[in-house]
Amino acid sequence: MSDEVLEEEMQVLESIYSTELTKISEREIQFDIEPEEPVEGGEELKLTLKLVYPETYPDVLPEFTIEPTEGDLDAGERDSLIDQLNTVGEENLGMAVTFTLVSHLREQLSLLVRTRLERRQQEEKETERRALEEEEARTKGTPVTIESFKMWKDKFDKEMARKKAREEEERLKGLSPKERDEYKKLQFRLSGRQLFERNRNLEDEALLIEEGTVSVDASQYERINEREDEQDSERLEFSDSD
Repeated sequence: MSDEVLEEEMQVLESIYSTELTKISEREIQFDIEPEEPVEGGEELKLTLKLVYPETYPDVLPEFTIEPTEGDLDAGERDSLIDQLNTVGEENLGMAVTFTLVSHLREQLSLLVRTRLERRQQEEKETERRALEEEEARTKGTPVTIESFKMWKDKFDKEMARKKAREEEERLKGLSPKERDEYKKLQFRLSGRQLFERNRNLEDEALLIEEGTVSVDASQYERINEREDEQDSERLEFSDSD
């Protein structure tokens, strides 16, 4: 392409990209590239696209390089963008291709920012999911089985027996020798419930709970009370007759 034709293309580009284009020389220009559409929540990413036009342009593609000015590009992302520009340029050989290259790069930059955002959101969700699973596993504990319950019950009973023994020991420390003997005797005395379990016929046999208590027939007391009432009545009638 002659210098006149290239200059004509430059004039068109300058009218479109008045603030983004910088003309370095007659055959070298630079564009400040931003995403085509802002991505809410996306990170800042801006590039510079430098193009150097050969004498045989547009039958031969210009040489171009990409450099980030805000944000970062890893090697894979940079190579992908360059490959895409080459593909678009090859599809438009023989024509003024600069505007097409710039437009495509801006679109791909928006896509890259959006992809990064979605990947970050997915990673955050995955991190949160793992944290919830770990918390559930920590608080859920071990499932109870018959065997594990028996082991726990045996351990619990032994611990309660040791606790009771310690309490008994502390209680005995504050008693005199005689009080300790009496206390030990009480421990071997059967309670009312134990007596009931040993003999289901307590209601008929009137078992005694306190040691040394004498069995009493209540009907004898009733007859004695009746005779005393009769004697009091006779004395009262005799006194009235006088």
